[in-house]
Amino acid sequence: MIDALYSDKILGLAANMPRAGRLAQPDASAERTSKLCGSRILVDVTMEGDRVADFAQDVKACALGQASAAILGQHVVGASLGELELARDALSTMLKADGSPPVGRFADLAVLQPVKDYPARHASTLLAFEAVVAAAREAQAANKTRTSLAVAG
Repeated sequence: MIDALYSDKILGLAANMPRAGRLAQPDASAERTSKLCGSRILVDVTMEGDRVADFAQDVKACALGQASAAILGQHVVGASLGELELARDALSTMLKADGSPPVGRFADLAVLQPVKDYPARHASTLLAFEAVVAAAREAQAANKTRTSLAVAG
C-alpha cells in the first residue's frame, strides 16, 4: 500500500517543482502550514480580473505536499478563482470522503487518490490549493478596492 502512496509519478512530481520561488510584486500572498507534520507552502499571485496571471511558490513540504504543489504550478496560470476553489474542494472530497478526483485543468490530482487511505497526510496534500485560493481571494478583493477607489476619485 505504501508503494502506491509514494509512486514514481508522485516522486517525479515532487522532484520537479514548477514556478518555485517568489514573485517580485505579487498582488497577494498566502501561507499555509500543516500542524501535524510542519509542511509549509507560501504562494504569490498576480491576477488579471478573476484569473491568475502569474504565480510562484515556496514549498517546504513532504513528497505528497510537493506533488500537489507541482500539479498546481503546472496548471495555475490562467485558472479562475472559481476553478481553484472547485479543484481544492474536489481534492478535499477525494481525500476525505472517497469522492471523484478533480476534473478539467487539475485532473492530474487523481494521482494523489491513494492518499485518501492516510488521513494524517491529507493536510499537507491540501496546503498548496488552500494557499492559492486564499491568495487569489485576497488579490481579487484588493483589486476591487483599487478599482472602486479609482472610479470614485
